[in-house]
Amino acid sequence: MFSLIYWFWLILTCLIFTILSAIALVVCYPFDKRRKVVHELSRCLVWTIHGLPFLTRHRVQGLEKLDPKKPYVIMANHNSMFDITSMYYLPLQFRWVTKREVIKTPFFGQLIFMHGDIMINRGRASQAMTQMLTEGKMWLDRGVSVAVFPEGTRSKTGEMGRFMAGGFMMAKELGATILPVVMDGTNRVIKPKSFLRNWKNRVTVRVLDPIPAEEVASTDTRVLLEKVETMIREELAAIRIKN
Repeated sequence: MFSLIYWFWLILTCLIFTILSAIALVVCYPFDKRRKVVHELSRCLVWTIHGLPFLTRHRVQGLEKLDPKKPYVIMANHNSMFDITSMYYLPLQFRWVTKREVIKTPFFGQLIFMHGDIMINRGRASQAMTQMLTEGKMWLDRGVSVAVFPEGTRSKTGEMGRFMAGGFMMAKELGATILPVVMDGTNRVIKPKSFLRNWKNRVTVRVLDPIPAEEVASTDTRVLLEKVETMIREELAAIRIKN
């Protein structure tokens, strides 16, 4: 019963924030090229989504390792659609690199469009890379981070998949600092094989040591990929042992 009420409330809340975001985009666009107002509305939506189930806790660690005023290429593991909402607990402005099919998802598709997220066609690798470089540079130049799931798609087993090189190639080409982020518990927000909310779940978001732009530029893409993948994989295992 509580889960049914929650989903009804969630749909209503998403509708309201979608309308507010559309108004904010039109009104603020001439003087808000970073789309900060739209981003902050989404942050408020996330706090609402995760705040109502008061027994759910987000544990955010390692914030002292990042500079809120600096843009990064963020690399995070991908367990669930709730990875996207959990990222808003970081005090950063960012844009996602996402598959363009997400635009068809009610509410979230419209919000992603209004954010200016980088929607790529994964079936056309060369075109997708060009788009990531062009739009990624635009956002980084505006002081906005770019967030990537280097696994390419979310894990269906809870175990990390192998990383792909696209995001690392973009970071090297654009001279960006890489910020590794580990997330755990997002795949347990909804109980397995149901639409029931897990009211006592705990989500961990942990920021790891950034890899400076100078190191990114001077390191082979494959070596860089393996380093970040190892960092995230080992930290994820450590979090799960403690939990």
